[in-house]
Amino acid sequence: MEKVSNCLIDELNRSNVHMRDKEYVMKVIMKMVNDGPDKLQVCSDFDETITNYKGPGTFNVLEEGGLPEDYKEKATKIKDKYLPIEMDPNLSIEEKIPHMIEWWTQGHDLLVKYALSKEMLHNMVANSTARLRDGCGEFFEKLHKFHIPLLIFSAGVGDIIREIISQHSTFYDNMHLVSNELDFDENGRMIGFKGEMIHVFNKNENAVHESDYFSNLSHCTNIILMGDSIGDLQMANGAENVEAKLTVGFLNTRVADSLELFKSKYDVVICEDESLDIPNAIVNKIIGTL
Repeated sequence: MEKVSNCLIDELNRSNVHMRDKEYVMKVIMKMVNDGPDKLQVCSDFDETITNYKGPGTFNVLEEGGLPEDYKEKATKIKDKYLPIEMDPNLSIEEKIPHMIEWWTQGHDLLVKYALSKEMLHNMVANSTARLRDGCGEFFEKLHKFHIPLLIFSAGVGDIIREIISQHSTFYDNMHLVSNELDFDENGRMIGFKGEMIHVFNKNENAVHESDYFSNLSHCTNIILMGDSIGDLQMANGAENVEAKLTVGFLNTRVADSLELFKSKYDVVICEDESLDIPNAIVNKIIGTL
């Protein structure tokens, strides 16, 4: 087997990249390199992981995009109440969950009051400042080219996610999206949300883990998981026969407060970065011999 030292990736040496155990990271990447892309799958959050964290999240697109000013005021008030709770490094996930359920419930109930249509959603995204991370189009293209499955697991709004990806890149057939999906009537007007609520800390409970998604990928025994929240680490809990998993965390804000927590949970922590340079470099290494 190729020595671990020969699997060095220059991008991992950047000053904003942190690893609690670099030797372990190199060993995992080396196994993925040796196994090749046929055994690889990627599982990723969307807001502030695939998207640039300096732009709006999916719910914020609605605030930017033409809904009445009172919607923005009410949505901002809700966010200002609950976001500090989500980001508080001194609270456990169990302590945060009831607050997250309140947040998402209030946000969903507020949105239902406005007469959204599919056409409005398309135009909102087109006119918003939402954008993918630098290098995301290249990342999507490579995963598609090498038939590497990509599960996007998001507590945002699935309809908006599809629009953002489609307008700024391509929604390829190797992508599978699990998110909060809007429900429309026969006239294309929103009447609510479909299925179970997905918030930042219940991504281990959603129906995808009871579906055939992961069982159909039992040959993909290596996983790269990407997120920007501790709750995102649960996204691949339903994966079967996992031989190697590399977790990549994007720490976008409150770095001083949260770095040690993120380092204790994620294998690789990338701080205040607007690109997908690190995931691209890792995937390049895995497919580079082909």
